[in-house]
Amino acid sequence: MSEPRKPVKQIHLAAHFPGVNNTTVWSDPQAGSHIEFSSFAHFARTAERAKFDFLFLAEGLRLREQGGQIYDLDVVGRPDTFTILSALAAVTERLGLTGTINSTFNEPYEVARQFASLDHLSDGRAAWNVVTSWDAFTGENFRRGGFLPQEERYSRAKEFLATANELFDSWHGDEIVADPATGTFLSDAKAGAFVHQGQHFDIEGQFNVPGSPQGRPVIFQAGDSEEGREFAAAGADAIFSRYATLKEGQAFYTDVKGRLARHGRTPDQLLILPAATFVLGDTDADAAELAREVRRQQVSGATALKHLEFVWNRDLSGYDPDGPLPDIDPDLGEHTLARGRAQVRMYRDPLATAREWRELAAANKWSIRDLVIETGNRQAFVGSAETVAHTINEFVQADASDGFILVPHITPGGLDVFADTVVPLLQERGVFRTEYEGTTLRDHLGLDRPAARSGSAAHGERAVAS
Repeated sequence: MSEPRKPVKQIHLAAHFPGVNNTTVWSDPQAGSHIEFSSFAHFARTAERAKFDFLFLAEGLRLREQGGQIYDLDVVGRPDTFTILSALAAVTERLGLTGTINSTFNEPYEVARQFASLDHLSDGRAAWNVVTSWDAFTGENFRRGGFLPQEERYSRAKEFLATANELFDSWHGDEIVADPATGTFLSDAKAGAFVHQGQHFDIEGQFNVPGSPQGRPVIFQAGDSEEGREFAAAGADAIFSRYATLKEGQAFYTDVKGRLARHGRTPDQLLILPAATFVLGDTDADAAELAREVRRQQVSGATALKHLEFVWNRDLSGYDPDGPLPDIDPDLGEHTLARGRAQVRMYRDPLATAREWRELAAANKWSIRDLVIETGNRQAFVGSAETVAHTINEFVQADASDGFILVPHITPGGLDVFADTVVPLLQERGVFRTEYEGTTLRDHLGLDRPAARSGSAAHGERAVAS
């Protein structure tokens, strides 16, 4: 007796507006502004035309520095997330709107009110990527510097999210009774009442934004650490992943989905969505050649040296980027050279990384620039539209992901070619929608509307966070 065939999964696609960073070829003549609203609008409309689930914005709370100077790729800055997403809600109709907002330096009432408002303005299309801040450098903007030891930041984030959910749900579960003559609530209506007492927050009052069209904004999480994976399994609707190979993706998928049962959740209640860059060409060979060209445009000689400084923690400006790697070892002291750079955290054992890179460079006869290009900037999907569509579908059907968040190297028009060539092929295969079937982001992602909380917190009695 043959085994039953596994159901064909539907692919989830989203688009990340990249801003100016190491994936962007800002020097390309096709590159436009990264701060003018017309760029955001073009990008969002392309994603919606292609029937993507959502648009995603990352967050930058401080201009990054290297060697005491503003890192040159950040000079345009980052406009405010809520301002952009609220404006995009007016020029789109179905596309989800996802913003990254920090839980370390903000307060639950403020953030919950902003997301609940965005969810109303967009008719239920808002999502929140909950992140923590890891460095005192960023905290200086908030007069908090090294606020909270790093090991306590997930504790704060967990309670922050739980508190925000109490606020989102504070209008649920009660019969809202209004005086028909005046339109005001009767005295026994408890809508919006909340009380929260915990380690990090002790607040009570009346939440002033009614329940939104999708119940609560969708919750995303981006951490890859043990704490981050567990945080996502406990309360997120989707988790980003940095694993872009099939084998690594399957291992991450299995690990995170396997954590859900102990939180009383099922595998379909958490989506896994890796970020993915891409380069398309008329043929696979054309795409491969273009990909090499793009990588060299992304990594100038100066950029390569700065990337190496993330590991070496030394000023390497005197080295030739087209020459060999430094023969001196990394400085293992406090990392003060690159400030506000997430990449610094990736290299937890600088000596081992330096040793591995020297071996790679020697075996392949790579210069510093060659090494940075080959180890840090390979695109996830390279090929013809047919090849890329096949590969994306293969990853999803093999449970390496539930879809992808696409990051083009040209802003804002870099998504257009994917929308025009790859999406129709996925639609022909029957693995991606041809039309939106619902109106909210939860509809797009196949997520149920969260049940209204019951019990003390929803009725204004004291809720104590463990």
